[in-house]
Amino acid sequence: MIKISKNFKTVSICNKLCWSVTSWLSTRQIIFFMLFLYSAILYAQQTDVIDVKKGSARIAISPEDKTVSGLIAYKFEVLKPIDSIYIDARNMEFSVVFFNNGPVETIYDGNQLTLKANFAPSKNNEIVLGFTAQPKQAMYFVGWDNQAPNQVWTQGQGKYTSNWLPSFDDVNEKIEFDLSVSFKNGYQVISNGKLLGEDESENFTQWRFDMEKPMSSYLLSVVIGDYAKKSETSKSGVPLVMYYYANDSSKVEPTYRYTKQLFDFLEEEIGVAYPWQEYKQVPVHDFLYAGMENTAATTFADTFVVDSIGFADGNYVNVNAHELAHQWFGNLVTAKSSEHHWLQEGFSTYYALLAEKEIFGDKYYFWRLYQYAQELQDQDKAELGTSLLNPKSSSLTFYRRGCWVLHALREKIGDVHFKAAVKQYLTDYQFKSATTQDFIAIVEKLSETSMESFVETWIKAPVFPLDMAQELLLKSTFIQEYEMVDCEALNAKCSEYLTSYISDEAKIKIIKQQPELITAETFENPLKVRNAIAEVLTTIPEKLKKNYESLLKDASYNTIEKALYNLWNNFPNDRATYLDKTKDIKGRNNNVRQIWLLLALSTPDYNEQKKSEYFDELIEFTSAQFNFEERLNAFQYLFMLDACNDICLKHLEQASGHHNWRLASYAKKQLEILKKKS
Repeated sequence: MIKISKNFKTVSICNKLCWSVTSWLSTRQIIFFMLFLYSAILYAQQTDVIDVKKGSARIAISPEDKTVSGLIAYKFEVLKPIDSIYIDARNMEFSVVFFNNGPVETIYDGNQLTLKANFAPSKNNEIVLGFTAQPKQAMYFVGWDNQAPNQVWTQGQGKYTSNWLPSFDDVNEKIEFDLSVSFKNGYQVISNGKLLGEDESENFTQWRFDMEKPMSSYLLSVVIGDYAKKSETSKSGVPLVMYYYANDSSKVEPTYRYTKQLFDFLEEEIGVAYPWQEYKQVPVHDFLYAGMENTAATTFADTFVVDSIGFADGNYVNVNAHELAHQWFGNLVTAKSSEHHWLQEGFSTYYALLAEKEIFGDKYYFWRLYQYAQELQDQDKAELGTSLLNPKSSSLTFYRRGCWVLHALREKIGDVHFKAAVKQYLTDYQFKSATTQDFIAIVEKLSETSMESFVETWIKAPVFPLDMAQELLLKSTFIQEYEMVDCEALNAKCSEYLTSYISDEAKIKIIKQQPELITAETFENPLKVRNAIAEVLTTIPEKLKKNYESLLKDASYNTIEKALYNLWNNFPNDRATYLDKTKDIKGRNNNVRQIWLLLALSTPDYNEQKKSEYFDELIEFTSAQFNFEERLNAFQYLFMLDACNDICLKHLEQASGHHNWRLASYAKKQLEILKKKS
């Protein structure tokens, strides 16, 4: 089934040809926790006895048959006598396996390649592997056999880089990787490290990347596609490279808005220089998650590529800041096991929020903390809360509660000690792994404060300390004002509040509690409040009709989408007018256009001669050229119309095998329903 070449007569030839390669990415957290557990058990012994220093790989990627092949050489030291060395390699074929330029006994079980020998303590050892793989996960070939844009991209966290490159799934094994990628001409290849050069031949180009510092294998990244790029330079001189699709040039600024400001702020706030040579960001089609913090090369979902109006509805700023913070928390210092996963996600959530505070202000910061506390309270009410040190905790716990721990810790020990502790932590454990105890020990030493009670309450206890969190929140006058608003107790005043100078969040709270208080004056509020009106006021009084119609002109696609549907639903005689007013609006990920098509198809006598065009357009949104969110919406609208035709069914069947589980799960469920009906 899986073959390892037994012909080791070509040692001298390999010395000359080893580096000649033939031409031609929530569920994420759960899987990653499993990876951590697996690594901690399996590799505890190996990382103690060998130290892998460097990995140099040359690979060729073929999108036609979805394969990757090449050679990789690992240089390592043997620290203690050992008779076996393990390398993770899933479902691969090996043509070359050499240890120090000679043959070595091997065992391969489809998941791990084991080298058997009496390895004595020594330096400057080398393993060379020639391999071919057809990855089932971790490397995704998008678009080569359908209408989606042609791309190749990887996702190592929770998916194992060892599916496409012989590597080490142990997050504690830190290696300096240099990667060369051969791919057909006409595409951009993006990977970790600095691009040293491009060697172009008749049909293929080899892209050579250099990393200067070690990292975990799960952070290796390759992205291939049709991209243009924009570059800036940070205050400290770090190149910031932002990739985009060539036809999205008008969306570059709103998509990457504040990127340099975020970078400069985090580098100064953290107090440790950005540890890598440069920082790249690249959107990909149908990514598995919002973003992934590959070392120096973040990948993110192209659903975050927005225009200026779409920016108000949902933007990349938080994901941008979060993945950037990971370059320190997770990439520079890695959590030793899933028990300490909050050292990555909690820290990155907290520092992303600090960066957003720098941009959007204190109110935004405390409002997000308030929302996090509410989410954690709801989790505890459902009896789903767990300790922050429980490897099986939810992402809500690792991210939101971890963020709250750092906010509370800073309040407890003060800014000076907090910043000093974080800087010391990153300095002491740079390019290594750490535990919660490691961080807390530094905090105790620098602040000269016992953290025992704090750790028990905020980190170890299964229930989030809501009362303590509320005390900290009430230091904000904004939160005090928000908590004061209670329409059941202050019914007479609530209507007055809607036109006063209280916060937008407080006004939205009133609107949701008592939508009947909405008046014509309420529509004079800012965009955020008007969006809440569109969401809450689904039955529109005649006296507010003109005010409600003004929502169709708002600089928010979400508001327009809700307002269009509610107006269409409330005033049948004016449906054609509303459709005419919004017929040219696409929206964020085509949200307005799709609801428009649904309503146009559902409106008798409206442009009857174009109904077939509208139907075909809605069907087209189910195809692979659109991202999975757009396809999900289109499928749902077509099933609402009971109009999923043969083309729609074909797209549904294709979607059932999609790598994005959300789309695949929906498609499988709908196919099962259709099967039962038939």
